[in-house]
Amino acid sequence: MLIVGLGNPGSEYENTRHNIGFMVIDELIKRFNASKVSSSSFLGECSKFQNHFLLKPQTFMNLSGDSVIKVKNFYKLEQVVVIHDDLDLPFGSLRFKEAGGHGGHNGLKSIDSKIGKEYIRVRIGIGKPDHKGEVSSYVLSPFSKEQKEYIKSLIEKSADSIEFLFKNTMEEVSIKYASKAALC
Repeated sequence: MLIVGLGNPGSEYENTRHNIGFMVIDELIKRFNASKVSSSSFLGECSKFQNHFLLKPQTFMNLSGDSVIKVKNFYKLEQVVVIHDDLDLPFGSLRFKEAGGHGGHNGLKSIDSKIGKEYIRVRIGIGKPDHKGEVSSYVLSPFSKEQKEYIKSLIEKSADSIEFLFKNTMEEVSIKYASKAALC
């Protein structure tokens, strides 16, 4: 299984809403003591534990698919899981979806264009700005003070859901871990 966390490379994006996928991958790397896989051709940071690969594309969000396709093809991986921020969900909610549209998310658009739409999406709600014109600055800004209090538990819950997915169906994961309510 290839597990991809979406985000943007660079310290200036490290703790932003758009990088929550990277944060979950970091938790999984720590949790499973995953070892780095060295290859500059992957266009991303790739780690491995058991038969699972953890990927943080280093291409910037709108080119994430370039990294995903390289790792997927190199290791001949069939199942792909993408962890990403979702503006359409209240902060703290967690949803799961197989296939479907990209909802305007540039990282998903890029992945769809490279591998198609048949992959699992772990959608982490980040809420949305008051005005539609603020979307770009909103996703690239840090979590609010109130949200920061919940971010660790949200990341851990997201990682728990991925771990549960290793031995359970997508439907079982959704029943156990999906949450609609905002944390704050």
